[in-house]
Amino acid sequence: MFRAFAILLFVFAVPTFASAAEIVKFQLKDWKAQHIHDTKKADKITDTLKKIGCEVERAEHNGHVDVKYRCPKERQMTLKTHEEASQWEKWLKGYGFTVSHSH
Repeated sequence: MFRAFAILLFVFAVPTFASAAEIVKFQLKDWKAQHIHDTKKADKITDTLKKIGCEVERAEHNGHVDVKYRCPKERQMTLKTHEEASQWEKWLKGYGFTVSHSH
């Protein structure tokens, strides 16, 4: 799951005008929340969601972190390989996003 975070740095380092053949579109209209006990994991998830353009709210209490997020407007990322696109598609779906992946 966190392998996608490493890919995130690569994705945003590559300009969108690159000749990538893989497009992942995603959207999450309603707020969704994750209840996370690992602060470092919560930090990574928060950072990733912000970097892909989501609205994020975070609250720490009772020894855990609640990360609340949404992405009301459809967004997209352009990736170089099918494998990268599939990894993002899986990650986004795991966090409740509606996702489409095209070539």
